[in-house]
Amino acid sequence: MPKINTPKHPEEPGSPLDYVIKKRSEPIIDTVARAISDKRVLLAYQPIVHAKNPLKPAFYEGLIRVMDETRDIIPAKDFIPIVETLETGRIIDCLALEMGLNALAECPTLRLSINMSARSIGYPRWMETLEKGLSMDGTIAERLILEITEDSAMMMPELVKVFMANLHKRGISFALDDFGAGYTAFRFLKQFHFDIVKIDGQFIRNINGDADNQVSTTALVAIANQFDMLSVAECVETQEEMSFLQELGLDCLQGYLTGRPETVPAWRVNETTLQRYV
Repeated sequence: MPKINTPKHPEEPGSPLDYVIKKRSEPIIDTVARAISDKRVLLAYQPIVHAKNPLKPAFYEGLIRVMDETRDIIPAKDFIPIVETLETGRIIDCLALEMGLNALAECPTLRLSINMSARSIGYPRWMETLEKGLSMDGTIAERLILEITEDSAMMMPELVKVFMANLHKRGISFALDDFGAGYTAFRFLKQFHFDIVKIDGQFIRNINGDADNQVSTTALVAIANQFDMLSVAECVETQEEMSFLQELGLDCLQGYLTGRPETVPAWRVNETTLQRYV
């Protein structure tokens, strides 16, 4: 006789798989909002290295990490597109900026980039966070880089231009993230005056063996050089990709090959190690 599986009593604990399914079925926006409320948010720091000397960081990028109740990281791709148009997205931008500014105050030799949406430009709390952070140390402004995605910048180009011009006067630099993935008009690119362009990873993956990516990246690097912008290749994952990009003349590289994001960055490692033995 075949075995009949009887349903579990509603109060009976489920399996680990049942728990995972339940977690995934909850609206992601609710999970993220609760994480923010409970302060389960931190930055992971990934080095952007000099192409000619991959062991030497040029600067770091602070990547937002949001954790659920079990301290598991919620993948950014699962919630960033959803919260982008909501106030939750503005709050995340504020938290990332606040943590980044604190790191800059903590380490006087650090140069750090922090992501933001163009939608946060008119958000009062974001500017208040910036002003408070800049007041901690007179050198923070010149060590801060604000990253804006290409799509975000093109949503409101006139506002972005004025915003960038005002903060450039205070020494802050700007990076255009995911360059090539959107539709930036060259007339706007010239007027924006970005200091850094980060070439989207879709053009970098397997560039050593992909002729289309080679042509696209060569053109994007030429544009960066024309407008006197530092060029960064994103998503560098193999030695072959790195070698090709070095030959191509990229200024900097970012990816798992040259350094993974770490929540305990290099400048805190010694301090953390010491605390373990105190």
